[in-house]
Formats: sequence, structure tokens, C-alpha cells
Amino acid sequence: MENRVAVMGIIVEKKDTVDRLNSLLHEYGDYIIGRMGLPYPARDINIISLALDAPQDVISALAGKVGSLDGISVKTALSAVKAND
Repeated sequence: MENRVAVMGIIVEKKDTVDRLNSLLHEYGDYIIGRMGLPYPARDINIISLALDAPQDVISALAGKVGSLDGISVKTALSAVKAND
């Protein structure tokens, strides 16, 4: 299966959803290259960026699950870099 490199941006507007989000990120941890979280108190939100190396269907599944959480927005950008793993 072909792996893709991707960046996923997540904005957390409702802090009571963070536990479920962290559980999902732990579940997909084998595909996460790196994670950076930035609190933004002026807007009462948190911004998370993920670097991923995973099959496209795994990236899409994670984005779909994260996006379905209440108070969370997500966008994903895929690179053209592909590798067979």
C-alpha cells in the first residue's frame, strides 16, 4: 500500500472534547511523525498540527474521525511524495 506524507491542522474550540481527540491521536500514533500543540488563550482555542506518513485511507479516516468531534475543525494537505511500505 502506498504511503503519503501529510500535514493535518486541527483547531480545538471546545476543550471538553480533548480527551477523545487525544485518544484518537494515540490510536493512530504509529503514523504520526510529529505533533505540535499551541494554546491560543486570546481566542480561547488550541491549535494542533500533525505531520503524518500513512496510507491515504488511514489519513482520511483519521481526519474524518477528528472532524466528527464536537467543537473541532480539521484540514489536511497531502504531499505528492509517495512510498510503498
